[in-house]
Amino acid sequence: MKLDYKLLHALSVVIKDQSFERAAESLCITQSAVSQRIKQLEQYFAEPVLIRRHPIVATELGKKLLRHYHQVSLLEQELFNELYPQQQQLQTIHIATNADSLATWLIPAIAPLLKQHMIEVNMLVANEGHTLDRLKDGEAFGAISRQKKAATGCVATLLGPQHYILVATQAFADKYFAQGINANTLKNAPAVAFDQKDNMHVDYLIEHFGLKEGDYPLHAVRSSEAFVNMAKHGVAYCLIPELQISEELSNGQLINLLPDKPLIEVLYWHHWILIKGIHKKVSDAIINYGQQVLS
Repeated sequence: MKLDYKLLHALSVVIKDQSFERAAESLCITQSAVSQRIKQLEQYFAEPVLIRRHPIVATELGKKLLRHYHQVSLLEQELFNELYPQQQQLQTIHIATNADSLATWLIPAIAPLLKQHMIEVNMLVANEGHTLDRLKDGEAFGAISRQKKAATGCVATLLGPQHYILVATQAFADKYFAQGINANTLKNAPAVAFDQKDNMHVDYLIEHFGLKEGDYPLHAVRSSEAFVNMAKHGVAYCLIPELQISEELSNGQLINLLPDKPLIEVLYWHHWILIKGIHKKVSDAIINYGQQVLS
């Protein structure tokens, strides 16, 4: 069996552009030609590689083919840069990360490399429990996850513990928790989560107070900056990395509501086994910096 990488390229572009028409424009061929390449791929393996819906998604076979294609493309680009260093081309680095790491330490970790090399970064933001899916699907070469076990064809390295604390303004605490923080007072206090998939806050209240989702008001704000601002403006309390609000804690703008009940999430960096060149430099930078700040 021999793979036709022209067909895999078409599959990759269709998934990326989410349209056969746009994929045709990107590949400078007709839409019919794109459809024919996907059809050839499916005939070759005798099963579908795409689920034709909105959004267009790859089947399990399609995901395996995409992961292989992206890894081969990465190695080809690295080889070209080694052979022709005077013709360095812009490279795109795809990283799957949780919002908290992106808001705190990830950018400082890779900033020196962004200044030194011709690279652009595509951050694929997802919940800590779902970032690994982006790696498995071939969308990212590396992912920050709380899962310890490495996926097939990948390596997992311990970064360290991310410490979360429950915070609010003093005025908010005086208004809602004058009688202490318990199941009854929490039922009336507005909280904020990153989005509907952010189960960290929900799990925390279940563990410590037996409150289920829906037992209390919960805002959803899909922005790390807005997430913190909700707490700083006194309209909600939140569970947030201590690293992200060290200044607010030191100046008294926010207070730790439950210093005896911290939440610790251990993070790992997962990446493809076969990486070299700039991808290895980015991976090493994330590991080295992450292990320094997450302790």
